[in-house]
Amino acid sequence: MSIYTKSQQEIAENISSKAVIKDWKDWRWQFRHTIKTVEDFEDVLNISFSPEEKKEMKITLRKFPMAITPYYASLIDIENYKDDPVFKQSCCSTEELHVESYEMGDPLAEDSDSPVENLTHRYPDRVLFHVSNMCAMYCRHCTRKRKVGDQDHIPAKDSLIKGLEYIREHEEVRDVLLSGGDPFMLSDSAIEWLLDEISSIEHVEVIRIGTRMPVVLPYRITEDLIDILSKYDNLWINTHFNHPRELTDSSRQALKKLVKAGIPMGNQTVLLAGVNDCPYIMKSLMHKLVKNRVRPYYIYQCDLSEGLSHFRTPVSKGIEIIESLRGHTSGFAVPTYVIDAPGGGGKIPVTPNYVVSYATNKVILRNYEGVICTYKEPDSYEPVFCDRKCETCTLELKTEGREYLPPVGVEKLMADYDDETSLIPADNERIIRRNSNG
Repeated sequence: MSIYTKSQQEIAENISSKAVIKDWKDWRWQFRHTIKTVEDFEDVLNISFSPEEKKEMKITLRKFPMAITPYYASLIDIENYKDDPVFKQSCCSTEELHVESYEMGDPLAEDSDSPVENLTHRYPDRVLFHVSNMCAMYCRHCTRKRKVGDQDHIPAKDSLIKGLEYIREHEEVRDVLLSGGDPFMLSDSAIEWLLDEISSIEHVEVIRIGTRMPVVLPYRITEDLIDILSKYDNLWINTHFNHPRELTDSSRQALKKLVKAGIPMGNQTVLLAGVNDCPYIMKSLMHKLVKNRVRPYYIYQCDLSEGLSHFRTPVSKGIEIIESLRGHTSGFAVPTYVIDAPGGGGKIPVTPNYVVSYATNKVILRNYEGVICTYKEPDSYEPVFCDRKCETCTLELKTEGREYLPPVGVEKLMADYDDETSLIPADNERIIRRNSNG
C-alpha cells in the first residue's frame, strides 16, 4: 500500500520494508523511528556527508541533540538539501558550536522569573507553564536548547502540581500558556488531566497551548485528542509554521480538525536567515495560514540563545518584511514583529514608522504606498465622559471578579491620577549620586 508521496514511501521503506500507510500515519510509529544520529539521517534520506562533515556534526550532537520525525524529513529536497529550509531547521550544523560572547543559555531569563519549578510568571496576568521538555522534533533555532530533550528535566507530576497550586493562589493569573517542549508529547490522559485542573480554577479565563505538532508530526492530532480538546471552551492553540512548504496536505488536515473543533488558531513564526528572510516567502506563508483559518500572530526576531548567530538577521530585515505585508495584504494576515527582550523584558513590538511628524493639532502620516496625509486632531479635548481617575470612577464601567491592578511602566506615567513623572533605572548613577549627596 503506497504512502502519500514517492519521497515518503522511499523513506518509510528505508526505515522498514514492511511499512504501509497505516504505519506512516501513526504518530507513535513516527516517534519510534525518530532520526537521532547522522548515520540514520544518511540512511533514511539516501544522503552522504563527507567524513569531515560527519565528524563535525557528531561534535555538535554532543552539546545539542537531534531529533527529526520521518514525516518532517520527507519534506526535505534531497537534490538541494544544503539550501533546503526544512533541512536547515532540523539537521544539526557545526555552526551551532559558534557561540558568540553575547549569546546566553537562558536569554529570556525564564528561570529568573520562575517562582516555582517549570513555571514562568513575567507578565502581570499570565504565566508560562512548562509541562514537557520533549518535542517530536528538536528545532535547531530553539530558544530553550538548554532544556529540550534533557531527560533530567522532564517535569514530574508533583512538579506540575506545584505549578497548579501557584496558579490557584494567584488570582491575578487569567491566562495560562502550556509550553515546553511540546505539550502534545504528553499522553492524552495527561493532557486531559492538566486541562481539567486548570479549567477548574475560577479566575483562569484563557488556556493556550503552544505546539509544533501540526508542522512536524500532524498525525498526532488524532480524533481522540480532538475529542479531549473540544471540551474546553476557553482553549486557544498557537502553531509554529516557518515556511510555506511546511503546509502540506497532512498539516492542513490537522489544522482543519482543530478548527472544526471550534479552537481558535494562531501562528508564531521565527525570522530565520536562509529559511524565511524573504518578503515573498513570508507573504506566501501568511496567505497559506489564513487560507487554513490560522491567524498570523507573531514574527519573532531570533533570540540570543547559544549557537544561533547563523540564524539571526538584522532587525531591518523584519521591518522590510512587515513593510511588504502592511497594505499589501489583508490586515489580519499581518503578524506583529517582536523582539523578545534579552533579560526577561518581554515581547517588544517593532514596526515601520508610519507617523511622519506631529503639529499642535495635526498628525502627519504616510501609508504603504508612500502617500503622506494629515489627520486633524480635535482643537480642544477634555475628558468629559472620563476623568481617567479609575480608582474613584463612578461610571457604569466596573468589571466583575477582578481586583484593581496599579499601572506599571509607561502606563503609570500616562495615568493622570499617579504622581510619577519619570521611570529611573535602579542603577542610574546620577540618581545614586544625588541620593548620597542628600
